[in-house]
Amino acid sequence: MSARLVEVITPDAEISRTKSIIQKHCSRFWQEPVPDGLEKFSCVVASRTIEPLVAELAGVLKDIAGFSVLILQVEAVLPEIPELEELAPSPSGDRKPPSRLEAFFTRDRISTNELYDDIEASLELRPNYLLTVVLSVLIAALGMRSGQTAVVIGAMIIAPLLGPTMAMAMAATLGDRALGRRAVSTLVVGIVAALAFTFLLGMFIEVNPLVPELRNRTIVHPADIALALACGAAGVLAFSQGASLSLVGVMIAVALVPPIAAAGLFLGSGEEMLGFRALFLLATNLVCINVAGIITFLVQGLPPRNWRITSGAFLIWLAILLLFVGLVGGRFAVDENIPLFSDSGPLPEGDNAAR
Repeated sequence: MSARLVEVITPDAEISRTKSIIQKHCSRFWQEPVPDGLEKFSCVVASRTIEPLVAELAGVLKDIAGFSVLILQVEAVLPEIPELEELAPSPSGDRKPPSRLEAFFTRDRISTNELYDDIEASLELRPNYLLTVVLSVLIAALGMRSGQTAVVIGAMIIAPLLGPTMAMAMAATLGDRALGRRAVSTLVVGIVAALAFTFLLGMFIEVNPLVPELRNRTIVHPADIALALACGAAGVLAFSQGASLSLVGVMIAVALVPPIAAAGLFLGSGEEMLGFRALFLLATNLVCINVAGIITFLVQGLPPRNWRITSGAFLIWLAILLLFVGLVGGRFAVDENIPLFSDSGPLPEGDNAAR
């Protein structure tokens, strides 16, 4: 079980209240005086109990001068602490030991504050962000044009759109409008920059629409919707547990970066209809990632601040997803071989691998 070292700084006058809160959430902590009339508590806390601990501390002490909380990663703890292996017992000791089912479904994620810290830097509109976006779509575009799947995977690892995409789902789950606005603006700027660059690239290089890596980005299959939903759920699950951002980036980029690059290439080379089909795939993937992301964040126990905003945002995303599913399903019901929005007859079907 993962753990964190939580350091709480509090004024001497609040020692008693702080200690009583900490005792309810962990069994091992240390207390020492620090300069300027402050006291520091250091406690080892299971990841699943950080959220209630920090929330209770903030609710009581957030307006107190000198109060602060620092959360650090812990690699190992000796001797073992009981609550790191099982659900923490109540202070009175009258709670029954957790069943196997209760232990299995206990959330084990990093705290909301840690999620905010992890995602904050990726929402800043800086030259490095735009440069990373351009390099990512350049690698993806050239890799798809030459049919080199390994090169496309390299573009996914760069993952410039990871932060804004995760932030959109997180903002909808929490009901955080400010975070949502920042995420949308950063994502839109990144997508526009990627499209503009690949549009110019498509004007100067030869683009063959029959190359499978490009052709597959112009046809939306039901399997693509399932793939995007899986990408969103897996990405949020890994992100909420503090996994490597590169790992999360591959999960998300597999559904976002290649369609953007394909759309720009097609539009720049004069294949407007193919470009719009790739944009439709991009829109479908983005909606799926947000729907799956909101559900996964809720399952992980991320507490919404405003259920009305959360439910409203989720219902909007879900309605758009159902509309897209209807369009894709209707196209297959009419003729499986006719591409969406076709005006020139069927395209040859290719490998429908992760795209």
